[in-house]
Amino acid sequence: MSNPTNLLYAKSHEWVQDMGDGTYRIGLTDYAQKELGDLVFVNLPQEGDEVEVGAAFGDVESVKAVSDVYSPVSGVVCAINEELLDHPEMINQDAYGAWMIQVNEVSDKEELLSAESYEAFLSEEA
Repeated sequence: MSNPTNLLYAKSHEWVQDMGDGTYRIGLTDYAQKELGDLVFVNLPQEGDEVEVGAAFGDVESVKAVSDVYSPVSGVVCAINEELLDHPEMINQDAYGAWMIQVNEVSDKEELLSAESYEAFLSEEA
């Protein structure tokens, strides 16, 4: 499994991409989507909602179960990927291309892992 080195990762299996303008994109890692199986539904927050590090901001439903998606940072949702609402399978097809939310006013990034550290964490979990 290859995790892009330009992203940061949470131990709860979300990725974070710094867009360079104070905005961060958040999505599920490839590991998470493989563990979940085929996704059939995505529930996302509204623009303007606050998210808090470690707290659920939405959930995904697969053929196996419903799973919460946790925020890897604190901030304010400034965009949601509305395409996912009609096409949740996009996460299975391209986990690192299918972002879920964009957040600004971001804080609490200290716990994020580099790709190398995330892969080490995954190998410990296995």
